[in-house]
Amino acid sequence: MEKIYLDHAATSPMHPDVIEKYAQAMKNTFGNPSSIHSFGREARHILDESRAAVARSINATENEIIFTSGGTEADNLAIMGIVQANSHKGRHIISTVIEHHAVLHSCQSLEKQGYEVTYLPVNSDGRIAIEDFQRELRDDTILVTIMYGNNEVGTIQPIKEIAGLLKDHQAAFHTDAVQAYGMEKIDVKEMDIDLLSVSAHKINGPKGIGFLYAKDGIKLAPYSFGGEQERKRRAGTENVPGIAAFAEAVRISQSTAEEKRKKYEDFKRTLSQILDEEDVKFAINGSEEYALPHVLNISFEGTQVEAMLVNLDLAGVAVSSGSACTAGSIDPSHVLVAMFGKESDRPKNSIRFSFGFTNTDEEIERAARETAKIIKKLTAKVIS
Repeated sequence: MEKIYLDHAATSPMHPDVIEKYAQAMKNTFGNPSSIHSFGREARHILDESRAAVARSINATENEIIFTSGGTEADNLAIMGIVQANSHKGRHIISTVIEHHAVLHSCQSLEKQGYEVTYLPVNSDGRIAIEDFQRELRDDTILVTIMYGNNEVGTIQPIKEIAGLLKDHQAAFHTDAVQAYGMEKIDVKEMDIDLLSVSAHKINGPKGIGFLYAKDGIKLAPYSFGGEQERKRRAGTENVPGIAAFAEAVRISQSTAEEKRKKYEDFKRTLSQILDEEDVKFAINGSEEYALPHVLNISFEGTQVEAMLVNLDLAGVAVSSGSACTAGSIDPSHVLVAMFGKESDRPKNSIRFSFGFTNTDEEIERAARETAKIIKKLTAKVIS
């Protein structure tokens, strides 16, 4: 049985060219970038070239890019770094109820330290209301951290509008763009973004590497201590092979963005059309107007997420839910609960399909047919 991987929002396979770049760097450039001899200078050259490539992708400058171990560290560095550097200006933070746990747990940790965090609600599309944001913004707000595009339902937040409202405000604006980067055109200067987090393994790069964009002039307390790497903002010897591979993934991602967007939107249509043909009852979770192209979250009436995931896996289709598995039980997605309420069935019967460059039209068609077959089987059991 040929397996179909439709969980690219969780992690994506490395592109063959990225693997080649990774292997070359591991084999040929093992020097420490901080060393002054030729081996160190070779590593430094790769580091500098990679940083420039990453910076160009969001219209930033090289000194505004801080390489991290991934999106989680980038989120942590942005949030903790801003708060520690600016606590004398205020102790209020604004976020949303649907953030990734890297952001939510950071904010919860700060609440225990006496900071006040306002978590903005979302509508049934998973989008905040600008009016809510305006109402909650205060003179003592020092940080606004709102994700660019949601990892579970794909809804894009009004990032440019939020940034516009903060233009003359002291608060720094951070956005977790881990899911949006490589899919959406992001220009940090045009959009007035102060801090932005990215992870390589979401764009067919290696795991264990990411970056934080920090606008020049932003005060950011260091998150780790040791050497003076990353302009004293992130200590530790740089992961040169990972960074080289990341930069290659960025180049590929930027050059194929439009092609991928069209391809993934076609996949969404195909999957939905086949489910319609098969007479399956379903509803799409998230905004269809403000949406990432590669994420499709679907609620299937009369099903349970655990049974769906197991049956799809047995059929060779790898998908996921927004649920967290803990000690053998599955808790409802905090994102879907925020969108539809605790009493709704949607958090308990929704599946996320997410697409990547390895997927084909034939795979999407087969996955849709298998999904329809499983839903009919599961709902027939419920009826009987």
